[in-house]
Amino acid sequence: MDILKKLKASDLKGRGGGNFSVALKWELAKKAKNKEKYVICNASEGEPNVFKDKYILDNYLSEVINGINIAVDFIKAKDSYIYLNKNYKLRGNTGKCIIFKKTSGYIGGEETAIVESIEGKRAEPRFKPPFLTDRGLFNCPTIMNNVETFYYVSKIDKGQYNKTRFYSINGDVLNEGVYELPINMSMFDVLKQTGNYPDFDFFVQVGGGASGEIMLPQELKKPAFGAGSITIYNREKTDIYALMEKWAEFFHTGNCDKCAPCREGAFRIYEMIKKRDINYEVLDDIFLNLKKSSFCALGKSIPIPFESLIKKVK
Repeated sequence: MDILKKLKASDLKGRGGGNFSVALKWELAKKAKNKEKYVICNASEGEPNVFKDKYILDNYLSEVINGINIAVDFIKAKDSYIYLNKNYKLRGNTGKCIIFKKTSGYIGGEETAIVESIEGKRAEPRFKPPFLTDRGLFNCPTIMNNVETFYYVSKIDKGQYNKTRFYSINGDVLNEGVYELPINMSMFDVLKQTGNYPDFDFFVQVGGGASGEIMLPQELKKPAFGAGSITIYNREKTDIYALMEKWAEFFHTGNCDKCAPCREGAFRIYEMIKKRDINYEVLDDIFLNLKKSSFCALGKSIPIPFESLIKKVK
């Protein structure tokens, strides 16, 4: 069975947060007519409290490289790149992969911004469509997946995929770390099985340490989503304003400044929260503007943690 059939049978979805079918992405790149093609492994992992890709690179680099090489062979790619978080080190043989270590923080998670960065331009998102599978790096068809996805491509090729995923668990927990567990396991069971279910009043942030949604204990009967991070907060001990300020500073300093809604919106959010002078009516207007007018998905995701925290906790 060839790799495309194996990917379709596995129903593997991208593990960078987009949850897009890996088989469909690869098939589109394969069918693209341009003869020159590329493969990129996104190892930027620029969001707080998300560290599963680092764990995989540190412990299973050979599997990741094998997954990248499978993609290269599948589309007959000219070159492959690893877009590596500048704080990460690769301890092992990376073969012919070109290591690109000028990652750009939060915006580095946006695939077209990665392409712009590798091309030597400012890391800003492009209009989509066209998508990378049609016109990506150097205007050529490109497959881009994250570290965990390429790890599982290797496992699928070897017949060793058991429908698991990696979870970054941190915060007010006893056993912080990265765990590989079933993709359909509820967050409640993940915390129980890893010895991290709190015995105090708490809330969690799921999917990312800045853009992730706030969930209450009664909402944890469903699987984790996004980048698979679960951060526990002690409700009694957590300074809500300090937490929101941390998020706001991250978005303010980490956005690419390309579009006014994100650039100005992130600044206004940070300004209000830092001064502890929040006009919730104005804040709601900013959130609506971000969701409706931001150039890329990263800007549209900024309201998620604030809105869910204010609604459920504050």
